[in-house]
Amino acid sequence: MKYVYTLFVFCFAFAKAYSQVVINELDTDTPGTDDMEFVELKTDNPFQSLNGYVLVFFNGSTSTSSGQGRSYYTVDLDGLTTDNNGLIVLGSSQVSPVPDRLLAESNIQNGADAVAIYLGDDTDWPDRTFANQTNLIDALVYETDDALNQNLLNLLGETVQYNENENGNKLSESIQRKADGTFEVKPSTPHSLNDTTTPSYTGVSYTTSSASVDEGSSVDITFTLTQASSNSFTLNYSLNNSGFDTSDYTGVTQVTFAPGVTSVTESFTIIDDVVDEGDEFMRINIQNSLPVGFKRLKDNETVLIVDNDFQTANYGTPLQPTYGIVNSTAPSNYYDSLNNLSGNTLETAITNLIADENTVRIHTYDDTIEILKQADVSPLNSNKVWLLYSEEDRSDILFQTGSSNVGRWNREHIYPRSRGGFFEIEYDETIDGMSAWTPTNADSLRHGQSDAHHLRATDGPENSQRGNKDYPEYNGPSGSQGSWHGDVARAIFYMTLRYNGLDVVNGNPSNSTSGQIGDLATLLQWHRNDPPDDFEMNRNNVVYNWQFNRNPFIDLPDLVEYIWGNQSGQTYLLNEDEVSFNEYIIYPNPSQNSFLIQTTTPIKEVAIYDGTGRWIQNKTVENNSTINHNLQAGVYYLKITSTQGNTSTIKHIVK
Repeated sequence: MKYVYTLFVFCFAFAKAYSQVVINELDTDTPGTDDMEFVELKTDNPFQSLNGYVLVFFNGSTSTSSGQGRSYYTVDLDGLTTDNNGLIVLGSSQVSPVPDRLLAESNIQNGADAVAIYLGDDTDWPDRTFANQTNLIDALVYETDDALNQNLLNLLGETVQYNENENGNKLSESIQRKADGTFEVKPSTPHSLNDTTTPSYTGVSYTTSSASVDEGSSVDITFTLTQASSNSFTLNYSLNNSGFDTSDYTGVTQVTFAPGVTSVTESFTIIDDVVDEGDEFMRINIQNSLPVGFKRLKDNETVLIVDNDFQTANYGTPLQPTYGIVNSTAPSNYYDSLNNLSGNTLETAITNLIADENTVRIHTYDDTIEILKQADVSPLNSNKVWLLYSEEDRSDILFQTGSSNVGRWNREHIYPRSRGGFFEIEYDETIDGMSAWTPTNADSLRHGQSDAHHLRATDGPENSQRGNKDYPEYNGPSGSQGSWHGDVARAIFYMTLRYNGLDVVNGNPSNSTSGQIGDLATLLQWHRNDPPDDFEMNRNNVVYNWQFNRNPFIDLPDLVEYIWGNQSGQTYLLNEDEVSFNEYIIYPNPSQNSFLIQTTTPIKEVAIYDGTGRWIQNKTVENNSTINHNLQAGVYYLKITSTQGNTSTIKHIVK
């Protein structure tokens, strides 16, 4: 028995010393979001299959639950074959040339950690399995200026820990194997032999004449080589992507490079049909069908195809709001339970209504992408979404799916996730549509993660600018007209009563404060100055179709006053005029050249007085009509007289 054990150890050591596949290069720390990290493997012979091998990453942190040498990421290498240099690269989306297998972005830890090759497959390595030397082929323990991790070295039988930042250039350099089996740190060379001074391949790339093309227009694709070839070869590629196929364009998806030629251009015309298919992506896919010695410098880049068969709505955008065109779809008795209540009793009744566990539904976080495409649809173009803070629309297909948010839209939590304690579970990454849902109640705080009443489509970078800030600590990008102010206020008010443990307070709490957000006084004023418009009513209706609950402060804006405002503590009567702070709503307030008076009470005339009470002028207006003015900046008072002779005076600011 002792002899057998000794023979096993001898064979294992022999296999490790003379293994056919090794870790050749590792780059863990790259600029930005670590979307250029990779690991390169090398075999003794070219075109060698990696079937039967598995790549395992180990966490060297001090965490007793996930670190101390436990596995955190495993990649089965079955189906991969090295190239003519015996190399193969596994990496993130922005590695160039294109990796032979994509790894999740920002997933390789920076150290002190380890990566190893084993005989076996991924099922041999359940998450958080300790590193060991059984069937071990090769291993690398690495760091970026971290302390020596002797535990990892011992577990893997290694003696040296390599520092990717030993030259102070961790973002541009990698750890690379030398001919003697040790490692050095120098500029990254994915897909190239480590000892070469020039790339070990001919690179193939392409550019397009435009990133966005309208139906009926043309786009050129220019394919290029990093160096001319002595032999001609034909490059086949595809432009198909989901619903976009050969019926949507004219052109040949094949180019031939003659000897000595480094650039070839092909032109395509996008067919102008009469069907509203929505905006689509044309995807340029070289399909990795290149001759030996050639590498794709990039692939699967997209061109936005803009459909011109969109629809427009009969109501305005938040920048040019309309009122009374879109009606609430709430059942006629939906708010009956709120009638004749006040104070805490009224608050509880609202919570019971909008968080009723027998009625209200919540959907997955991935489902909310579709919800927002419907709820935030641009009134100007049915193929676009309206962006909350930047006050513009953008193609709904430009939802952020990668690490870069530039030119993309994503989901803004008006009540920030970290401030509310919301989070995702694995099921939230499922898209299962309106028919699949989860029961919820006022204590289901986690569900705030995907509650569409406070999720809004926003420009990606602007969402990052807002972060966890309170309002008006965050007050939109430069030049914002504040058309979103009231929307934000009513979403905050909704969340405060929808979920136990959330509150809206006066002042500016720390941005790390959990369960509180401010500023209440500002949000009240925003609600009054920017009343619910048709756009907001439409999104309330859409979300109601999915979640079976409504934001009551959109349907009944005066409710805000009875909870937080100038009617606080008084009895709410459902049959009274549904206005936010008076019989009349002035929008916008402050104004510049014009304002709208929204009311259900017929108006006879409006008298305008300055801040000292001096009469300026009279205006004869109709209900829900715009009053144009050329008033200087300052404080004014509007004396509104109804056709019945009743008067009401409202303070108005001109900026």
